[in-house]
Amino acid sequence: MQLTDYQAAFFAHELTKRSASDSVEKLAHVLADAQVDLNPHQVEAALFAFRNPFSKGAILADEVGLGKTIEAGLLLAQNWAERKRRLLVIVPANLRKQWSQELADKFYLPSVILEARSFNEAIAKGNLNPFKQDAIILCSYQFAKAKEPYVKQTDWNLVVIDEAHRLRNVYKGTSKIALSIKNSVAPFPKVLLTATPLQNSLLELYGLVSIIDDYAFGDQKSYRQRFTRLGENEDFAELKERLAPICKRTLRRQVLEYVRYTNRHALVQEFVPTEEEQRLYDLVSEYLQADKLYALPASQRALVTLILRKLLASSTYAISGTLQSLIDRLSEAEADAERVEAAPEDLPSEWEDYDELADEWSEEEEEGPKKGEPLTPEQLAELKEEKAKLQEFCALAKSIVKNSKGEVLLTALRRGFDAAAKAQQERGGATLQQKAVIFTESRRTQEYLFKILNETEFAGQVMLFNGTNSDQRAQAISTWEKLLRINPKAGVAQFRIGETQLAGGDRDAALASFRKAAQISPDAAEP
Repeated sequence: MQLTDYQAAFFAHELTKRSASDSVEKLAHVLADAQVDLNPHQVEAALFAFRNPFSKGAILADEVGLGKTIEAGLLLAQNWAERKRRLLVIVPANLRKQWSQELADKFYLPSVILEARSFNEAIAKGNLNPFKQDAIILCSYQFAKAKEPYVKQTDWNLVVIDEAHRLRNVYKGTSKIALSIKNSVAPFPKVLLTATPLQNSLLELYGLVSIIDDYAFGDQKSYRQRFTRLGENEDFAELKERLAPICKRTLRRQVLEYVRYTNRHALVQEFVPTEEEQRLYDLVSEYLQADKLYALPASQRALVTLILRKLLASSTYAISGTLQSLIDRLSEAEADAERVEAAPEDLPSEWEDYDELADEWSEEEEEGPKKGEPLTPEQLAELKEEKAKLQEFCALAKSIVKNSKGEVLLTALRRGFDAAAKAQQERGGATLQQKAVIFTESRRTQEYLFKILNETEFAGQVMLFNGTNSDQRAQAISTWEKLLRINPKAGVAQFRIGETQLAGGDRDAALASFRKAAQISPDAAEP
């Protein structure tokens, strides 16, 4: 099409037109293109982040479920539309793919997930800084820390940090990941997303705000004296006033006018541990309270103790594998006559948040032999005694085939399904297909639940979700989606998953069909 001079001038005007930073017109094109039903508070949050052109960033702290990812998507899409395309999103490792999918599906934004393999591939192709690509960069907290020099030398137009409360202890100076990320993105505009900006101490709020602006509250001493003990209304009002230009938080009760939430009904299912389970719990608890332990690295004792307690409370299957790993570590230490220097290698794979937790814990080393020093004969004798105890605990854990909590879970599921059906009938609606998501603390517990559920009326209706995607159904879906990405028009590729057949060519229809195939999903993650 041939443009006249007048048309060319008009289009040039449209392309260069500037809108006020707090005007919805600034987001007009993005709002028109977004494939999502936007709510007023989401648009307001995006405009809040744009409002002050001199601002170093913002904290978007809406409650869970109010769409902070959508708010960040609006900001990224607007920057992309303005040709500001140096965009970085730092997220927990298990959310990278979800973010990539959301950006593609809802905002048509290209993204690249940077991790060791893709980073090295880019280097091999001649890109000496793989953070500089024609796409939004997605990476984990750990990867951003590991590649700090590369992050620093990239002129970012916007940095989005999801689940930013993980950086809340940056003020302590001991959180390596938090300090690294703060330093590497300090000169650039940034948006922090968190539903829980405050958890244990008001100093955590100071830490998060310092990532945006180190001088918003002055130094830590002044903040501590002024705000950590809010006894007067004036102090509270001043804190709110200081936060107003930086932090925006929307609560669920504020959006009830236009967001309809499903009513929640809480059911409590009690359970009583068996004698063997209680004995195992007491023995391991007593062991963890000992003054000296050789199986736990001195520099991480509190951290590993915390995780062992969580695994112990999860199931005997969860704790038995880790106890065996501790025994193996002690055997190695006994053979080398040296102290244990690291946690069991399988702990990070068993506990998804291990790396994040490890970075937040800073501990004083216990008294004992220094690194590299051999154990004395007396210490070796104590090590052997401790190893014998762990072998006893491990044997007891493995002998407990049925866990009372797992058995009672079946009762809880049936109660829940009955209550849901009754609630639907009382509203005059038909009983819909019922679904359940079970959150576990451990992947071994997840596998145990998968097994016992498949021995009941739920057989064939259970699916696993975890970071490995080892479930047969999940692997088939992943393979099918990869084929569609290679050839989106392919209409002949078919996969059979149980009794469900998936035909290529319509992703949404296939996923809908897939959802019908499963009723219960044990999820190896915290709710």
